[in-house]
This record gives sequence, structure tokens and C-alpha cells, in this order.
Amino acid sequence: MAVPPTYADLGKSAKDIFNKGYGFGLVKLDVKTKSSTGVEFKTSGSSNVDTSKVNGTLETKYKWAEYGLTFTEKWTTENTLGTEICVEDQITKGLKLTFDTTFSPNTGKKSGKVKTAYKREYLNAGVDVDLDFAGPTIHGAAVAGYEGWLAGYQMTFDSAKSRMTQSNFSVGYKTGDFQLHTNINDGSEFGGSIYQKVNDQLETAVNLAWTAGSNGTRFGIAAKYQLDSSAAISAKVNNSSLVGVGYTQTLRPGMKLILSALVDGKNINAGGHKLGLGLELEA
Repeated sequence: MAVPPTYADLGKSAKDIFNKGYGFGLVKLDVKTKSSTGVEFKTSGSSNVDTSKVNGTLETKYKWAEYGLTFTEKWTTENTLGTEICVEDQITKGLKLTFDTTFSPNTGKKSGKVKTAYKREYLNAGVDVDLDFAGPTIHGAAVAGYEGWLAGYQMTFDSAKSRMTQSNFSVGYKTGDFQLHTNINDGSEFGGSIYQKVNDQLETAVNLAWTAGSNGTRFGIAAKYQLDSSAAISAKVNNSSLVGVGYTQTLRPGMKLILSALVDGKNINAGGHKLGLGLELEA
């Protein structure tokens, strides 16, 4: 079996069917460019239709492939500056080390994180440490895979409080066109998802979630249909009768338009429905 996914990417195919191609209540613009020297620029901006709040980010990335180094700088409209330095496959093959810092000039708040990740056949593991003067917080996760079967564990330990604050377990099965994923979070949150690629045009997904002590089960179903090489339509509905529809059209190479709408099926005449518009540019 190839390298299994990270814990965060377990069930990713089903999540993508539910999340990609939608942008309810937002007007969004994403621009990606790359200079002749190999520096990548990514600019993203969005405006919330309801609150009129505007958020934006600017990110630059430079890869020094000879030494396995990647330098990333990020700025947000909340005036937060971030720097990330990553080295991969240098100490040993499959090992990735990252040092991530953020700084807010307005408040003087600083934060830092050291991340380690190691992947090889049958195993993908990682440990992240949030650096805090009160005591570091340790995040750990590991996924093992064998013949399509996947099992993963994720934990968070707060050294300042000397206790475990998160303990999640997941089991799944993955083939080329079918994926099954189940998880238990902190012994009280239960969830599962199924993804199936019916054919080259149609992909479907189902998810379930239930919380211990609650009688309600959350349920959703979604699908994506590729109309042709440049257009796709997505739709999803959940047990709260929220219906989402999305349409993605590649206008030309490097230019993609995304239209979406969310309708409250229980309150068709009450209003409150949301529309979304997105434009992605890449050069």
C-alpha cells in the first residue's frame, strides 16, 4: 500500500464533495501567480454579504529544492504576520520539519509552533508543539494502513493543565472508487462518511454524525456531476432541509467561476437564503 493519508485527511474525498464548489454568503476572489525566479504569490479576498466584513490574505512562497527548503510569508487584513520555514527529506527520507511563527504588531502577541511529520509505506505520523510560556501544548496523530484498511489516532495534551484535552480514533477502508470512514471524538462524538465514484462524471458522498446524550442524528447527502471538461454542478442536502447548489465553470485556462446558493427548505418564503460568487485566477 502507498503512504496512508494524514489523520486530518481521513475521509477527505467525502469532505470535498460536501465543501468544494460552494461559498454561501460570500463574494470571493483568489489569485495565484508565479514569478520567473520561482516565487509563488497567492492573494485571497472575501466579503461577507450579511456583515459586509472584508477579509484578505497575501502569501509568498519560495522553494529551494536543492536543500529541500520552503520559505513562506503570510499577511492578513487582521494585521497578523506569519513566517514558516520547512525542510523535507533532508535528515531522512519521509521526514518533514516545520517552524511556524505568527506576530500581531497591534497587540504584540506572538506565537510559535514546531511541527514534525514522518511518512513512509503503511505509516503517516506527526507531532506538533505549540510554544507557550505557560506550557507547551502537544498535538500528536498517526495513521496506519494495510491493504486498503486505515486506522488512526489523534490526541492533544495540554502541559499547563497536565491533562489530555483531545482523544480521537478513526477507522476506514479505501479503494480506488470507494471510501468508508468512521470516527469517535473524545468518546462522545460519533461520525461516519461514505464516498463513491460512480463513474467518470458522477461522485457521491454521505455523512452521519451523532452526539452522545442527544437524540438527534445529523445526516447529509451530496453529489458532484461533471457536465463536461470545463463545467461541473454540485448539490447537497441535510436533515435540516438545507439545500445547497453549486456551479463551477472554467472560463479559460487559469480562470474559474463559482456560483452557489443555499436554500432553507423549511422556510422557503421566509427569506434568509444565501448566494455566493467566487472567481479563481491562476497564471
